[in-house]
This record gives sequence, structure tokens and C-alpha cells, in this order.
Amino acid sequence: MAQEAFAEQVISTIAGAARMAAVGGGDVVRMTSRPDDWLDAWDPHYIRTTLPALRALSKLYFRAEVRGLDNIPADGPVLLVGNHSGGTLIADTFVFAQAFYDEFGPLRRFHQLAHDLVFRLPGARASLSRYGTVPASPENMARALERDSALLVYPGGDHETYRPSWESAKIDFAGRTGFARLAIEHDVPIVPVVAIGGQETALFLGQGRRLARLLRLDSLLRLKVFPAQVAPPFGFTVLDLPARVPLPSKIVVRALPPIRLRGQDPDQAYELVTGRMQRALTRLGSERTVPVVG
Repeated sequence: MAQEAFAEQVISTIAGAARMAAVGGGDVVRMTSRPDDWLDAWDPHYIRTTLPALRALSKLYFRAEVRGLDNIPADGPVLLVGNHSGGTLIADTFVFAQAFYDEFGPLRRFHQLAHDLVFRLPGARASLSRYGTVPASPENMARALERDSALLVYPGGDHETYRPSWESAKIDFAGRTGFARLAIEHDVPIVPVVAIGGQETALFLGQGRRLARLLRLDSLLRLKVFPAQVAPPFGFTVLDLPARVPLPSKIVVRALPPIRLRGQDPDQAYELVTGRMQRALTRLGSERTVPVVG
């Protein structure tokens, strides 16, 4: 069908871009099959080796500031709940990962959840999985916490990461309470992580949710959006295709004090966490006087 052909074209195009952008040369080629356990792909040696390059990108290109890392426990399980920005090129995630490993060292187990589509791309799969990125699923979330990991989740997903640029300072988890249920069930603290600047790495024009439904992207690719952006080098792109170079927007990330959810139901917890995050993000937004420049 036309929709299936379109979906395969999307995957093929992203895969080509990922292979061109992947680092590690021969190391990338070796990880082309699905590991028995995604969490075992985490590679402290690879992190230690590549962290200087990630640090240079963070500090020089995005002029990053990461605050409040002392709010994250130095060991034991913790759920890091972030707002998602920047389309598929999530600069604030790279910035935060670099700062996290600089603060706690590459031996502190740290995992991040990503959309299934990422793991159909051999180049991205090989590099990101070594940094601790795993497919988003309740099973992977639970097993990461059982291994005393710091687990970074983005409840807003593709819905939030493609919100319009003029909603940069808005938390939008679309009512998804799964993160709260997870924290309550496993009795782990939540550390909210708010970031601003990612939605200024391009001009995001809207989510395209109606078009995504017409193309049946949810059933084909688990995508609920079909968004448009304006950014170099091609100007107008859709779903960051055929390629996009993120603008050097200043990225600021702040980790907030931990929240314990004992005795609360998921709906109460959702309101508590998103409320605190929205207040913190609004303050970060008020500090920015010029888009991109920060």
C-alpha cells in the first residue's frame, strides 16, 4: 500500500543520514543486529573515549549550561523526567548526557529511552545504544531501575518534541501518566529535568497531527505527528527529512530537587511533577532575551 511504501521511504532516508553522521567507523558496522539485552549494550569504555568530542559540541556549539546536577543521587535508581525538544536532533539530550557523565563518571549506569524508529537505523543504533539509549518500553524501564540506573524518560515523546517553536517554554506531556505509575510502583525518586533552547534549533511550524492520522503513521511507525520545520541546509523539511543542521541555539538544562510520590495516585503525581517543571521552565524562558542567542 502507499502508506507502507511511504513508511519504508522514511526509514530508508533517516538510515542513510544516520550512517553518514555516525561516529566510530568500524565500530558502527559491528553492531548491526539486535542485542539479546539492550541494557547490555551500554559501554563505559566507549563513553569515556567519545566524551571529549561530545563535550566540545556541547560547550562550543550549543554554549551549554547544565545546573542542579547535585540534585541527582550519585548511586541507586532514579527516574529523570524531562521535557522533549528539538525534533529528532535532540540537542538538549546530548548536552545533558555529556554533563551527567562528566559529573558522575562513565561507570554510573545511565539509560535513556528512545522511539523504536531509532533502533531500526544501524548507524544510530550502534552509537546511541553504547551511551545507554534503549527502546522505550515498560519492560526496559523496569529493568533499568532494577539495575540501579538513572533512567531518563520523555513522557511528551514525539508530541512534545515537535511542538511549535513559539511554545518552547511549555511542558506538554499530553496527559501521559506512565512515568508516575512507574515511580510509584518501584518507589524511586523523580528528578525533573527542564531544558530550553532545543526548540530554537529550527523553526518548528507545528505537529501535523491530522496529516499523520491520514497517513496512518501511528500504526506504521508509532508516530502521531508529521511536522514541518525550517532550518539549514534545505530550508523547509518534514520530520527533519531529508536532513537538518541544528542551529547553534544556546541550551540551558536544569535538574530540580527530587520528588517522592509515596501515597499519591498517578494523576496527582502527574500534576505535581508537571506543575513544578512548568514553573522552572517558565523561569528559564524569562531569562532568554533573544532566540537562539539565549
